[in-house]
Amino acid sequence: MHIFSVEHKQALLLSLIKPFTSSSMHWLYLIIAILLEVSGTTCMKFSDGFSKLVPSLFIFIFYGLSFTFLSMALKVLPIALTYAIWSGVGTAAITVIGVLWFGEGINAIKIISLLLIIIGVAGLHYGQEQLH
Repeated sequence: MHIFSVEHKQALLLSLIKPFTSSSMHWLYLIIAILLEVSGTTCMKFSDGFSKLVPSLFIFIFYGLSFTFLSMALKVLPIALTYAIWSGVGTAAITVIGVLWFGEGINAIKIISLLLIIIGVAGLHYGQEQLH
């Protein structure tokens, strides 16, 4: 037995991809904010506890720019969804960077946790769409 009708599934799929097909600059600002946040967090690893000057300086530069672009995105985008995407995609990206670049381990718990983040972001987006 199917829980959702075909129409409901199609509406859900469309609501999930709608923000990424928008030509709004605010979504671009959010993407830039995420890339800058991931760069800042990666610099934290390279800074070796703030003992290396250049990566330590870049932490503040990247995070300052990230917050600037995040603020610009929040002029139009809903705060709960925007922050969930910013932090969720950033967390997923840092996990992938940790595994691929820094040799950190991956296991079923990490994979399931990342999937839960994705589900949570999708749920917030779907919930926001239901308000309109």
